Amino acid sequence: MEMNTLILFVIAALSINLIPGPDVIYIVTNTMKGKMKSGIKASLGLGVGYLIHTLGAVFGLSALILSSAFLFTVIKYLGAIYLLYLGVQSLLNCYKNQSKICIENTDSKQHNVFKQGVIVSVLNPKVAMFFLAFLPQFINPNALDATTDLLTLGLLFSALATCCNLFYASLGSFLFSSPKALKYSRVLEGVSGTILIALGAKIALSK
Repeated sequence: MEMNTLILFVIAALSINLIPGPDVIYIVTNTMKGKMKSGIKASLGLGVGYLIHTLGAVFGLSALILSSAFLFTVIKYLGAIYLLYLGVQSLLNCYKNQSKICIENTDSKQHNVFKQGVIVSVLNPKVAMFFLAFLPQFINPNALDATTDLLTLGLLFSALATCCNLFYASLGSFLFSSPKALKYSRVLEGVSGTILIALGAKIALSK
């Protein structure tokens, strides 16, 4: 795998994981309810779920590569369209100022936060769909080590996603309980949306 591809993958993965979505809401909510420890548990639980989705996506896409490189390419371009859709949605949320995350602060304790995080991630069909759409964009189906590349990128994405979640767990309570929460989330939506559209366009226009 070329270094340029790996760098592009890291940039795209970080931009996607920094978008304040349902996972972020789950993490920040637990952080504000049970303090930092609960936020970390929630982040790690989601991370385990990402690993499970990674393995499912890798085995499924690997089987597709072995059966038909053409079908894999079709999946790849459908995934590019999905990434464009995510980017447009992020920019629309930024433009319409609809990226506010409303979280109520409470002192109630949370139990089994880690287990809940795993379940929330594993049972989320959007996560599975995203992995199937995102990973093929950086893989050459004709490469001899395509399966290894898929696994490597999947594990890297899971690690980056978990790091981003831990970042939100550490700063979430401060960021999203402040009056500037809307500004923070709106900027992240705008930047991430732009990167996703650029990535989707690059894939669609490349040979």
